Parts: sequence; C-alpha cells; structure tokens
Amino acid sequence: MTDISSPVPSATSALRSLARMVESLRESGLALYRPVPKQRAAHELGATCRLRLLMAGNQQGKSTCGSAETAMHLTGLYPETWKGHRFQKPIRAWVAGDTTVTTRDIVQRKLLGEPGQLGTGMIPKDRILDVVLARGLGESVDFCVVKHERGQSYLAFRTYEQGRRKWQGETLDWIWYDEEPPPEIWTEGLARI
Repeated sequence: MTDISSPVPSATSALRSLARMVESLRESGLALYRPVPKQRAAHELGATCRLRLLMAGNQQGKSTCGSAETAMHLTGLYPETWKGHRFQKPIRAWVAGDTTVTTRDIVQRKLLGEPGQLGTGMIPKDRILDVVLARGLGESVDFCVVKHERGQSYLAFRTYEQGRRKWQGETLDWIWYDEEPPPEIWTEGLARI
C-alpha cells in the first residue's frame, strides 16, 4: 500500500526546481526589464546627449527607467539591442533623491531590492559585492560595490537635503537624479561628471 500523504520523489524534485526558478526571477529585475517606447527613447539619447531628462506623470516608470540604466552601467550587462551609451569599464556613480527616506524607499529599493531582500532590485544579487549602511538611518545604504564585467563599480547614495557640500570633491562617471535637484546640487553634480 502506498502512502499518499507524502509527495513522491519526482514531485518533490519538481517543487524544489520551481522554487529555485521563482527565487531566480525575484533576483533578476534587470533581466526582466522591457522599456516602453518613452523609456527606450530616453536610453537611446544617451548615445548622443551627455544630459537627459525624462518627464512623465506619477507612476509612469521614470524611476524604473533610471534604475535599469544605472544597473546596466554599474554591471556592464547591456542587452544586445541596447542603443544608448555604454561604459567600457567599471564606473563610479551617485544616485540621489530629495531626502534620506525617499532615497531609501525609492532609489535604493529600485536598485538593491526591498529591505531584507538584497538583490531583488535591478542590480542582480550575484553582482552586489558589498553594501555599507549609512549610520543611524534605518536600513539606508551609504554605498555599495557592484561586480562589473571588467572589474568593480562603486555606487553611493546621496540626498539633496545633505546640501551642496556633500556633493563636492568626487570625480564620477554617472549621476542619476530621481527627482529634480535644487540648482546648487545640479551645478555640483554636473561638475562631478
């Protein structure tokens, strides 16, 4: 007589395989990114324009677009169809939002994933080499190191509320402003790239 209360080995194996596939998909935001026409146009302008602005209404995919392109530049993982700018080396990048809270809840989440679920954002989990938390800011990241196809990229998180002085001194390859920055932050950021 067969015990029907326990799954047969092949069913157990299939469930484990399915669970691994689901976990893999959770950790491949960049691999799943498919830009809509307005996002694609913004990416493609990167091949000819040093500065770009993507304007759209709320919840229209601006942050998704910015995080996807930032992840591509940090990792060197560009889709075959990519027509935008390509960095041929690891990069130094800053990403920023208005406040510590919005930077953590929007920009950081889009790139690294939900709190406690590192690697579920646009940067693949196996590409996140190191993460350093900001002091006393509740799961806010100060900077991280990302595996690029040709070395290691560096990514720091900044906010406009930090003021202009925190934006001085660094030489960068890439800055992604998630929201429109104040003029003094814009000027400092422009001087960094």
